[in-house]
Amino acid sequence: MTDAIKIDVWSDIACPWCYIGKRNLEKGLEQASEDDDAPAVEVEFHSFELSPDTPVDFEGGEAEYLSRHKGISPEQATEMLDRVSGVAADAGLAYRFDLLKHTNTVKAHELLHFAKDHGRQNELAERLMSAYFTEGRHLGRDDELVLLAADVGLDADAAREALQSGRYLPAVRADQAQATAYGINGVPFFVIDGKYGVSGAQPAEAFAQIVRQVWDERREPAEV
Repeated sequence: MTDAIKIDVWSDIACPWCYIGKRNLEKGLEQASEDDDAPAVEVEFHSFELSPDTPVDFEGGEAEYLSRHKGISPEQATEMLDRVSGVAADAGLAYRFDLLKHTNTVKAHELLHFAKDHGRQNELAERLMSAYFTEGRHLGRDDELVLLAADVGLDADAAREALQSGRYLPAVRADQAQATAYGINGVPFFVIDGKYGVSGAQPAEAFAQIVRQVWDERREPAEV
């Protein structure tokens, strides 16, 4: 039995392209899963903060944040958001930037590490991104994060303790240090099988192609 292909994903729950990339990856893996010799794949998410200096309670909407952060006009920011909303819609995601509450994401990353220890990381990543981009939930607050953890079957009291203790912060920092070592300066970024780097929200077909390629390489007999 060939070991599963490992896909390490560096992302931020506040990154609109990361949610699109996640969905496209899932669709690509679904395509590959229909093969006669379907690849076995394991996905793990890693922490990357796009804007670690963002306050928990940012005053203003997403267009205003983008305008300040990138030094562009509000009109340009709105155009950028409209464009990404269109790409998200193509991926089956209904972004609501009018509801979005921009916030610091370090606590969300800590919670994702807690979820990984309890075998629910992928489910929580989906729940957090959906809550942030489509429901207007405030992901910088412990109470909101605990509710979302409970939504995917995690123990609410344990989730709250994990957040309040800060015991997963070193794991967040370790992910960020690994990203720096890999030279990752933007997300989403996918490391396939520890040797192929894929940057950006690639189409589903691209993800299907690369996992098939890696799986074929795994099945080739070693040269003598």
